[in-house]
Amino acid sequence: MPTRPYLFYGLTNSVCSKCLAKVEAKIVFQDEAVYLHKHCTIHGREDVLIADDIEYYKLCQEFIKPGDIPLKFNTPIDRGCPYDCGLCPDHEQHSCLTLVEITDRCNLACPICYADSGPSPKLKHRSLEVIERMLDQVVANEGNPDVVQISGGEPTIHPEFFEILKLAKSKPIKHLMVNSNGVRIARDRAFVEKLAQHKAGLEIYLQFDSFEAEALKELRGEDLRELRQQAIDHLNEFNISTTLVATVKKGLNDHEIGKIIDYGLQQRCVRGVTFQPIQAAGRLQDFDPKRDRYTLTEVRRSILTQTHHFKPEDILPVPCHPDCLAMGYALKIKGQVIPLTGLVDPTTFLKVVPNSMLYEQNADLKQKLFQLLSTGHSPESSATTLKQLLCCLPMVAVPNGLSYENVFRVIVMQFLDPYNFDVRSVKRSCIHIAHPDGRIIPFDTFNMFYREGAQGYDIVNPQQRQAVGVL
Repeated sequence: MPTRPYLFYGLTNSVCSKCLAKVEAKIVFQDEAVYLHKHCTIHGREDVLIADDIEYYKLCQEFIKPGDIPLKFNTPIDRGCPYDCGLCPDHEQHSCLTLVEITDRCNLACPICYADSGPSPKLKHRSLEVIERMLDQVVANEGNPDVVQISGGEPTIHPEFFEILKLAKSKPIKHLMVNSNGVRIARDRAFVEKLAQHKAGLEIYLQFDSFEAEALKELRGEDLRELRQQAIDHLNEFNISTTLVATVKKGLNDHEIGKIIDYGLQQRCVRGVTFQPIQAAGRLQDFDPKRDRYTLTEVRRSILTQTHHFKPEDILPVPCHPDCLAMGYALKIKGQVIPLTGLVDPTTFLKVVPNSMLYEQNADLKQKLFQLLSTGHSPESSATTLKQLLCCLPMVAVPNGLSYENVFRVIVMQFLDPYNFDVRSVKRSCIHIAHPDGRIIPFDTFNMFYREGAQGYDIVNPQQRQAVGVL
């Protein structure tokens, strides 16, 4: 009797990548990798690689913990996930990070852009009134939002950018980010000088994909190497906290992962690097999903093989959404990197660490770092305190002269798309987008269904708009 060439590990719901109809999907282990096997009655069978590391995939399931419930939900349960996003009461996680898109316009026309933005005058800036309403909805859902990211399009070109920044900082938001391609930051030093006046509690989420001209042309449409360096120079000059964000495409810039990390470690302003494999959504020129898709586990392996800074136990699943987020925390001190995440006991980690991407704001965890860094420790007691640390690093000055400037975090952020969509995972999505009509929608499903022009927009839009009272 023949044996199947795979191990059937679990069952979930996915969508057909062609018509976005919900379909049943097997999770199988085959050829030392993890696949979704799904079948659409119209478009047939589809096999999708979702991880190339079985043991890490299974580890992610051990990092699942009960989700935090938002203070309110915005849409009812009607057709089921992913057709009721807003958030509906069936969603399992609050918003760790919420994007507020203040403009659809951009000063680049990147061949790869999930928002499909560009310099066209047909694309509009949002008004202060609409933006405040979006921010207030995030606050209504979260109380004290962990992270809000001002995004677009390119937010720095909004004519009322600094009024928007002041407005956002007047809200009870713990950590504010500005998502930028760096063009204005590079070309307008006076703009950066003014930005520095608001840098407390602010971080720039800076597009930084490659050191190679051809890769930049394929991803961004032009060679931006000099411009990127000028942006970094300005951010270093004013010491504005910055995360480098690399969109990663297999075979194009995946060999530069270690180089980007090493570069970030040498920059005064850089607090970390985030790697985002391409999400099959929005404008996606010359992208072949079978050839170009790049999984979280592949990015993680590249971090481990292309740098000497981290070991496997240093890059762990993030409990709020372990399938799609992996992170390593470290200190950078005098050119040396001290990874912290791998020194944390995983059981204690799960019990104490908050459902959040950033742990810096937790007072108890800050105090554990103060204890660790105090001078009155023996090696044994320091090790004990370090296990209690839970990779938390403070936003303020700490003993021995360390500060937030010594933070360095590496994050792998994989978004779901019609190929790797797993309804179990999307229910735990913690990165969301504020919609002007009051909905708070997971990033993954927003770009698949809810952004105007998205592949599945016509499937959900009429019913959803009626459900939230805007029709």
